[in-house]
Amino acid sequence: MERPSTPPSKPISRPNISPLTPEVTRRIEENRLRAKALREAAIAREGAESTSTTRTTPSGFAIPQSAPQDLSSTSRKRAHASISTSDIPSTSRDARTTAQKPDDGISPARKFKKYVDHDFSKMVDTKGGFLTAEDDPWNKALHAPKEGEKPAHMTLKEWERHQLLRDLRQRKEGPFEPGLSVLGEKGRGEKCRECGGLEVDWLWVEVFKCAVCGVCKEKFPERYSLLTKTEAKDDYLLTDPELKDDELLPHLSKPNPHKSHWHDMNLFLRYQVEEYAFKTKWGSAEALDAEFEKRELEKKQRKEAKFKSKLKELKKKTRTDAYRRNLKNGNREGQFGDIIGTGKHEHEWGATVETADGMTVKTCVECGMEVEELEF
Repeated sequence: MERPSTPPSKPISRPNISPLTPEVTRRIEENRLRAKALREAAIAREGAESTSTTRTTPSGFAIPQSAPQDLSSTSRKRAHASISTSDIPSTSRDARTTAQKPDDGISPARKFKKYVDHDFSKMVDTKGGFLTAEDDPWNKALHAPKEGEKPAHMTLKEWERHQLLRDLRQRKEGPFEPGLSVLGEKGRGEKCRECGGLEVDWLWVEVFKCAVCGVCKEKFPERYSLLTKTEAKDDYLLTDPELKDDELLPHLSKPNPHKSHWHDMNLFLRYQVEEYAFKTKWGSAEALDAEFEKRELEKKQRKEAKFKSKLKELKKKTRTDAYRRNLKNGNREGQFGDIIGTGKHEHEWGATVETADGMTVKTCVECGMEVEELEF
């Protein structure tokens, strides 16, 4: 079988182009010369315009006649000396010279200013109305500084520094901690009552009149741990007047850890509370335990008496049920707890009993019916 082959391409037939005639050649040459003349005339006209009095910018825009003659100044930035001046207008904003505005408190929105008569953030409840310091300038209660409030003449940073220094001074820490001294100066010759060291807790010396170091506090928690007011009342049976007497039982005040707006927490030193409770008030630890058991017994008796009184009131309220029970039983005197029947038997199940097979069974007290139960 013969392999197919591509047929030969057909020859391209070109039209017969006749040569240019002398007339056509002459016209082409005339058009070329005419276009050349027009181009030369346009170049000459542009050159004449550039030498005229009309000036243009490098971008091609025309410069007015009132502009300065120095064309180079139009393409450069103005010098700093030409724009700098010492007479700065009041409307100029410069962040470097802007003074910090005083804190005037809460101010109303601009569109609501004409409707607001008072600044509610500065009002004080005088129990006779909400007033401001401007309303009554002679009222000392309104103008007196509040405790814990930032004074008006202090900045925020100054107020924070003042609070920090006050806390350090109260705790006698940092720069307010007394220096160590072996001399017998007053307030500086304190030694730890356990180990005899000089690095005592000066806050405890001032509050509890007890010189002890931090190591001994951790070493003997049964003596130097702190008790709350509730623990002192519940465990040692102390009263509020005794705990409020600073000469009898000094206490250390700390912020409440549960809620910051609650009253401060009063902490008492354990060995001072035990010495007063065992030696002064109750006489011994055994007497304190006996008193504690006595109070617990009285509390239990009061609880039982309260339950019985409530049960008695409940019996009085159920006299109607007793009357109906008597009518049902033929005026027979009924007992409290009897079931008021409706003609149908109601099972009264007894206690569950485990059989020999391991099943749990309960039996009706009246009819003796047994029911198996599964306990999970």
